[in-house]
Amino acid sequence: MSKTISLKIDGKDVKVPEGTNLIDAAESAGIHIPNLCYLKGMRGIGACRMCLVEIEGSKAPVVGCITRAREGMSVRTSTEQIEDTRSFILDLILSMHPLDCMTCTKAGVCTLQKYAYDHEVKESNFTRKKFGFATDTANPFIKRDPDYCILCGRCVRVCKEQGTNVLDFMGRGVGAKVVTAMEKPLQESGCTFCGSCIDACPVNAILEADRWRKGREWDYEKTNSVCLACGNGCNITIHTNNSTVAKVSSGGDEGSVEHYICATGRFGFDSVLSDARVLSPMIRVNGELKEASWKDVLNVVAGKLKASGGNTGIISTAGILNQDAFVLSRFASDVVKTKNIDTTASLYADADSMKFSDAANIDSADVIVLAGLNPSQWERVLPALDASIRRKISRGGKLIVLNSGDTRASSVAAVNIKGEEASSLAQIAKALIGKGKKAESNLETAVSGIAVSEDADKAAALLAEAKAPVIFCSPALFNAAKNISLLTNIKVVAAPYEANARGVVLLGLTTEGKTYKEMAEGGVEVLYAVGEVPVTKRPNVNFLIVQSSYMTDLAKQADVVLPAATYFESDGTILNYLGKLKEAVKAVDPAGEAKQHKNILIELSKVMGSPIKESAAAMKSAFQVKEKPEFKPFEKKKGLDVDPLELTESLNKSVIYSSRLVWLKEVAAVAAG
Repeated sequence: MSKTISLKIDGKDVKVPEGTNLIDAAESAGIHIPNLCYLKGMRGIGACRMCLVEIEGSKAPVVGCITRAREGMSVRTSTEQIEDTRSFILDLILSMHPLDCMTCTKAGVCTLQKYAYDHEVKESNFTRKKFGFATDTANPFIKRDPDYCILCGRCVRVCKEQGTNVLDFMGRGVGAKVVTAMEKPLQESGCTFCGSCIDACPVNAILEADRWRKGREWDYEKTNSVCLACGNGCNITIHTNNSTVAKVSSGGDEGSVEHYICATGRFGFDSVLSDARVLSPMIRVNGELKEASWKDVLNVVAGKLKASGGNTGIISTAGILNQDAFVLSRFASDVVKTKNIDTTASLYADADSMKFSDAANIDSADVIVLAGLNPSQWERVLPALDASIRRKISRGGKLIVLNSGDTRASSVAAVNIKGEEASSLAQIAKALIGKGKKAESNLETAVSGIAVSEDADKAAALLAEAKAPVIFCSPALFNAAKNISLLTNIKVVAAPYEANARGVVLLGLTTEGKTYKEMAEGGVEVLYAVGEVPVTKRPNVNFLIVQSSYMTDLAKQADVVLPAATYFESDGTILNYLGKLKEAVKAVDPAGEAKQHKNILIELSKVMGSPIKESAAAMKSAFQVKEKPEFKPFEKKKGLDVDPLELTESLNKSVIYSSRLVWLKEVAAVAAG
């Protein structure tokens, strides 16, 4: 815990952790210090000078973003001299900035516009300058217009901090601008199109490519929700206009290393209104899928499920909401009475790794271990985990990578151990014991004959000194990684590839009969598939029911297709990989006749004569799982090896190929020759 200090800001008593800069200290007391270049959570650079403040006893004003609060300090954030200086700075900036606020897309949320209004700066007293820089509009995601740039450096810094390093300054002084290497278009510069630069830009220099005349900021209704595209389950803000999703931005705490979303989460919303959506129930008649009423289709499905009973198989993705998972579990056990229910989570994780993973906070972690994982913003495999770790390293954290293959993350690691990961964990365990960490006899015996490498010893030294270490491991390595928690106070998190894998497992979507893999091949009389499961060939079953938001390859081969709502159209929660219960909030009404998964199942249960209900109490109790860690062999569990890139793309295939995201696939294909 940081020492707390006391100071006065504009006469108000303020208490903040030692080391807090003056902008954040003032913000904690409800006092805003104007700034253009500062980004919460990152080191200040003092570029814009808008945050000048006066400190009692100092000869001259100081820069708030790089000045730390000190015990007994007395700060004034608004004096006549300071306000004159800020007006002068704004005057200079406006002399080089287009004054088209009436038609500018960023009007209403433009920081420069707000400060000009606050300081009554209507026009510049300096000679107007127009540079005529070329605008980058060569991609369907991000538009860059350097003429609007105020050289605050936010986009450059956020891009560097997360490790993508696409943007930088070129030139000096008035004619400087932000460019890519060799001034190439973004798609030729290594850009991942995450859009972090969009969120960071305070003006109209970088924004969504399709925003022009799509509504002003004050037209938008904002809904805080969560993305279900991959295992990170990132916070998002959904902006809607006229009951339609207009844009998506990263949500949550702006100062957090987790304040990030990838291209799929930011731009995949196009698919919600695409032609690929299933808009009404369908039933196969004479070999063709025909639209039908909900009543008729549910009667047909109910009849088939009643007839097959225990010979029914139910498969689902692990990206459905907790409320949907709970109802689906009860539907299987109480209505259909089948034990054949499983999810895609079983392809890469065993139940224990999801049930007993710790809750962790990346922001507070000082040492992070990546064991058997290769998160990547570029391949969009757990991209937010990759970005968060790189940001944490930029802010002083240390990374240890354990992997049998090559990883991008190893380039920023303090220690990189290439080799069999379970063996590496065993070496670290022995090294920790050698550094005085107490171990149970069975653990000590298990590592007694192991030779410790120099790198393993370095890793152990970092962990022994760490105050809040975290291990992120593949689920197959969870037991081996958990052994380290028997030696030191460390959080161990098995990272799944779907947003609610932990939730669906805790809520009972684990099989006591046939597995997901078995049912995806057949082996049951009736198969009920929920969500966009990554199955392209019809399983060998007599009757196939697909409950999906999109007309997937499997849905095209189904006997019945039930239209499901997307997560933009649903309410509920997820338990993300960090153990955080996050809320998904409906931002728009379901398209066509689509319904949320749980509502379809509840209606179907009524038709089958065994109505089921949601139970918040039962769900809450399912999440209250406690386990006393005990030693288990340093082994990598077999049968959980999947290609994470292939799986992630398969789960998001409908979203990718029915939105502008398909452009990224096409560009990548061209680049690959």
